[in-house]
Amino acid sequence: MAERLAIDGGTPVLQRSDYGNWPVIGPDDRRLVNEVLDSGIVAGGTAPQVTALEREWAAYVGSQYCLTTTSGTAALHMALAALGVGPGDEVITSAFTFLASASCALHQNAIPVFVDIDPRTYTMDPAGLEAAITERTKVIIPVHIQGIPADMEAILAIARRRGVFVVEDACQAHGALYQGRKVGSLGDIGTFSLNNFKNLCGGEGGLFTTDNEDYLNKGALIRCFGDEVDEVSRRRVYNASILGYMYRNQELPAALARAQLLHLDEHNAVRIANAEYLSRGLGAIPGIIPPHCPADRRHVYFMYNVRFDPAAAGVEAEPRLFRIAVEKALYREGVLVGQWQTMPVPAQDLFQSKLGYGGSSYPWRVNEARGIHYDYRVEQFPVAQMLCDTYTIVHGVHAPNGVALMDRILAAFHKVFGNLGQALAHADDAVYPGADGKLYGAA
Repeated sequence: MAERLAIDGGTPVLQRSDYGNWPVIGPDDRRLVNEVLDSGIVAGGTAPQVTALEREWAAYVGSQYCLTTTSGTAALHMALAALGVGPGDEVITSAFTFLASASCALHQNAIPVFVDIDPRTYTMDPAGLEAAITERTKVIIPVHIQGIPADMEAILAIARRRGVFVVEDACQAHGALYQGRKVGSLGDIGTFSLNNFKNLCGGEGGLFTTDNEDYLNKGALIRCFGDEVDEVSRRRVYNASILGYMYRNQELPAALARAQLLHLDEHNAVRIANAEYLSRGLGAIPGIIPPHCPADRRHVYFMYNVRFDPAAAGVEAEPRLFRIAVEKALYREGVLVGQWQTMPVPAQDLFQSKLGYGGSSYPWRVNEARGIHYDYRVEQFPVAQMLCDTYTIVHGVHAPNGVALMDRILAAFHKVFGNLGQALAHADDAVYPGADGKLYGAA
């Protein structure tokens, strides 16, 4: 007799209490945060924790310079502004990413252009990149998605040949390696997030890295209202020479990020070990496709992404429906699963409507006035759409979790895939998979 799934009234394999939360807070976090409180300095673009984090992150990544920012989104915007991106320019990024990888272009009145993804790594497919470049292309933003580096050798070769800048969106890939080098040090500018979910957690914040002093200085201006600094006194003169923003970070999040950086490699090693353990187990179950990492890269598993294939599982079902049924059944077994992005970015209403600023159709109208039109039909990104139909995120690979939790997650997968008929019968149940915010330090 088939084992009864929890979604069908059986006993769940896991409880929420089986999961340890992220981030891991230890003595170093308390020590550095207390340093801020004891100092009485809680903010400032050149405050001690902020400047220490900039030095330490630049050294860790292997870049000459670093600026702290309010977020990874701010770092992306600063990067484009520092490179002189403006109205009518085109910025190419991946069709499967977070919105900020594309919306940063809109904030410079530039036009986002999308490239489909590689079917195994889910990063930008270099095969489609060359054709997307036009005489208007200013920047390529490859995304090191979910912790795996994009194919930077191929992307950089195309960019250099075509005279295009490269801004790395490494917001999900702290400590990831491409051919032995840290991501964020490979392009013209690297960008990182310090959001509470990320491998390097500051609660909120971001990082901007570069080897180019001009980009550093332009980024510093953009970060602080565009205000000039007197060359002798080094004081702000409150004279904005360019359009800038308030993108400075603060001392408390910088202190937390510094403490977390002390343990980043240790915590990444836990993620890698847990992910590889899961992949060995899940790869033996027909119908499950674990994440793939090429031999020349180190994946740091900000997210652990699995896909489902009904045909390989021996089931006749539409792939999206199959994923939904399996996802709901796993969630009822206590496995914290759920989708992150539910559609390719160009499918979002912002790009389908192209309403732009105040419903004006800007910035698209800048180039449409020249007879240039932009097509965001989702059919152009079949791999990204396939991924969104068939994947889920398995939460919990982060420290302090270990093999004991991975074994229980595997047990739940075996239970569900041993009873797929039951799971499919409940595909329409009012079940809403996902991880609660506390798992990642959010209310």
